[in-house]
Formats: sequence, structure tokens, C-alpha cells
Amino acid sequence: MSRIGKKAVAVPSGVTVTIDGQTVTVKGPKGQLAWTVAEEIEVRQEGAEILLSKRDESTRAQAMWGLSRTLVNNMVVGVTQGYEQTLELVGVGYRAAMKGQALSMQLGFSHDVDVAPPAGITFATPKQTEIKISGIDKQLVGETAARIRRLRPPEPYKGKGVRYAGENVRRKEGKKK
Repeated sequence: MSRIGKKAVAVPSGVTVTIDGQTVTVKGPKGQLAWTVAEEIEVRQEGAEILLSKRDESTRAQAMWGLSRTLVNNMVVGVTQGYEQTLELVGVGYRAAMKGQALSMQLGFSHDVDVAPPAGITFATPKQTEIKISGIDKQLVGETAARIRRLRPPEPYKGKGVRYAGENVRRKEGKKK
């Protein structure tokens, strides 16, 4: 029994939810998101809450129940508050700057690395060694942050590279004489 799936998703004021068959559309002050729920899950709205339930007792329905509830909740939070991910650049000469809407980074390569934001994502560089990625879609924000981190992941000897804010990089001991 899913403890997450049982919980109702609260819909705050200023947010409208439209359920059309299996498609859930959430509109809020920051934008609009839509997602198609799995066939095994039934979605209904009662007042200011969205309730999800299983259509049958299959293993897939059980797995999709909690996932669907969490994804719908992420949509509601996204259109009201939005999501933000912060990356840090660690290393001598590693820095980031905005070039129009795109992000231009110097990561120790012989060339600058430019990253264009996907639709719905905005970049900001409050400091040269800090990148803020924000948007309303939690999955897209996390995926964009992971793509940028993948350009130069933190290495274990000096810790240089792109890392998530607060990420703990396990360090290795260097060669012994």
C-alpha cells in the first residue's frame, strides 16, 4: 500500500487544475504544466484537492500510484513557487558568465563552453563561480543541472570541477613518494 499515493494533493488558490481523461494540466502564476497519468491510475478533483487512486491491484498500478501523486504535486509546486538548482565552479580559472540568455563557462579547456537554456529554464550567475538554474519543471531543472555538471565533474584529487551546491566530493590521497 502506497503511503504517498494515499495523500491528496492540495491545490492552493490561484492555481487551476484541469483533468481531461488521463491528462492533468496545472496553471498557476508562474506558468502551465501538463502530464499524462498512467492508465492504471484514476485522477479526480474534489474541491481544492486532487485525489489519485489505483484502477486495479497490479504491481505496476502500485508502483505508478505514488509516482503519479508525486509528479502531480511537483507540478503544483512548480507553477506556484518554481524550482532552483545551484551549481558551484571549483578550480583555478573556472568561471561562468552570461552571454545573452546563454551561459558561457571557462572550465579549463582550450575553449569556452556555451550552454543554451532549454525552453522554460533560466540561468543566472550571481558570482563568477556560481550558477543558478531555475524553472517550473522540476525534472527539467535537475536534468539541465546534471548536463552542466557532466561537462566537468568534480575530480577526486583536487576537487576541481562543477558540483552541486553543498555536494561533498570524496577526496583521494595522492601518490606517495
